[in-house]
Amino acid sequence: MQNQFDPRTSTSGYDPAVSVGVPRATRDAGLRSYMLSVYNYMASGVLLTGIVALLFANSGLAEQVLATPLRWVIVLAPLGFVMAMSFGLNRMSTGTLQALFWAFSVAMGLSMSSIFLVYTGTSIAQTFFAVAAGFAGLSLWGYTTKKDLSGWGTFLIMGVVGLFVAMLVNMFLLKSAGFSMAISAIGVLLFAGLTAYDTQKIKSMYAYVAGTDMMGKVVIMGALNLYLDFINMFMFLLSFMGDRR
Repeated sequence: MQNQFDPRTSTSGYDPAVSVGVPRATRDAGLRSYMLSVYNYMASGVLLTGIVALLFANSGLAEQVLATPLRWVIVLAPLGFVMAMSFGLNRMSTGTLQALFWAFSVAMGLSMSSIFLVYTGTSIAQTFFAVAAGFAGLSLWGYTTKKDLSGWGTFLIMGVVGLFVAMLVNMFLLKSAGFSMAISAIGVLLFAGLTAYDTQKIKSMYAYVAGTDMMGKVVIMGALNLYLDFINMFMFLLSFMGDRR
């Protein structure tokens, strides 16, 4: 998800030139409103995904559709939306980007419906609330810490790439349950780190986009980044500690 407004590729800290002549109270109020918008989009997207996943699984269609080649369309559709939003950011209007975010959330719901067929409802709920609590704490720390987390970026993103390669190797070659558990544990740690890192990056972007036409777009892309951190942390933790049916 690489573009000039991606929080993972932007520098941290406020640009003094942007803040000159702006009362601190006004800046703080604007920043709070901006971050609240990011969290509202992210939470609404997660909620929409959960509702779609639950309804699709309970309808009986998920089990039928996911047993056919059509499952690959469902699995890969979210990736297509993410790529479209990332590479088309500068050309799209804020309204178009919003529509794609909601469509992405629905596609993720269809894709994640399989967890209701594999894991018990109790373990899904327990994992969700555990991740929600952890995400809230990590994001709050990323927002409030004075420590510069920009140095984490390269390490974490390289770790995610390595994790993806390891998952493919295990899926097609090793097929090791033990290695799969290790991947899940490392995945939880990586996306926990990305949650704090992304939060600080999203916060730092406010100084660059406040009062511009790009602000609405940056809010949506920031919500998308945090959404992906949350969902990936949830999926890895569920794979690590979830009870199968």
